[in-house]
Amino acid sequence: MSYVFLFILFLPVKLLGKLFRKDTGKNLVIQTAKIGDFVNATPLLSYLKKSDVLISRSVAPLAERDDTIDAIYLIGLHKRNLFAKFRFAWLIMNRYDNVYLLQPNSTNLFFAAICNAKNKQFLSIYTRRWYHGIFYAAADGVIEHGKRTLSVTNYLQLADRTLSWQDVPKHATHPLYMPKAWPESLEKKDVIRIGISISAGNRAKTVPPATWKSIFDALADLPCVFYVFGTDDEQPWLDDLYRHLDDEPDNIISLLGLLPLEDAPFTISKMDCYIASDSGNVYIADAVGVPVVLLFGPCCHYEQRPLGKTLLIGDDENICSYVFETRYFFQQDREALFAVTESRLDEIRRFILNSYNQK
Repeated sequence: MSYVFLFILFLPVKLLGKLFRKDTGKNLVIQTAKIGDFVNATPLLSYLKKSDVLISRSVAPLAERDDTIDAIYLIGLHKRNLFAKFRFAWLIMNRYDNVYLLQPNSTNLFFAAICNAKNKQFLSIYTRRWYHGIFYAAADGVIEHGKRTLSVTNYLQLADRTLSWQDVPKHATHPLYMPKAWPESLEKKDVIRIGISISAGNRAKTVPPATWKSIFDALADLPCVFYVFGTDDEQPWLDDLYRHLDDEPDNIISLLGLLPLEDAPFTISKMDCYIASDSGNVYIADAVGVPVVLLFGPCCHYEQRPLGKTLLIGDDENICSYVFETRYFFQQDREALFAVTESRLDEIRRFILNSYNQK
């Protein structure tokens, strides 16, 4: 609600500034969520060809290696205090011809609405507050996003109402950034390389050790090597997984904390398959063409999921967590949300073998 008062306070400056606005041809894309959401915004960035972006610091390493992006603004720097907000509002007020708002929280709505752009397209979501109406009144077009409409399609339709997710591919970095070096363990021969994420940044959406053990057991007779991707603060999750296994298998290789984010897309591209719940790395895997087994648990795969070669594992009856309405507590425990039957384990096995043989 405070941003409504800030908008009203800044409104005279905005209206006066509009008298001096000149066409610039510049685009501003506002998506301040995390890795997966940023990757899902890349089709729009590709379609626009060149844009400035307002993003979170967590995805900056990817954005810095994306040739569809010019200027990068980090939201954390521009919402620290009142002075920072007004200074940034002044900076962007007359700078853009087109503004595309993909993450419509109060902060982003304020910055998008303050722009005197000729064309402002906003996403409207199911968690929209009544007082956001003042910001949406400043938009030239609005895309209504529902819980069962693909976010990637809606993002693209901000620029062109005829587009859908099939029209423009995703990327993680553009072009694919190649690190100077990568782990020697990736050079193993005659193995099936499977990337996994053991944490989703949300305990409730994190696959439990019992489910991983079932998957490992189902693939035990195959020459699989499992590469654990993530940050070093995920080590407790890996320790917990090891405690649930008979021993510490030599076919599980931890890359936790070893890869900067900008190196992850290339490294993940070396995988034959990626298995995880709804986490940033499954969208990176999808963007670099790696087949994905998505253990969707409580997350709505109708709204957001990998769009390439993907095997969905879960029960639609458990869906209750959404992109713009993430839940952290559920009636069922994680073992129930991510349970895998023998038939689903057989599906995973066939999917991995087929993906490997086709590659």
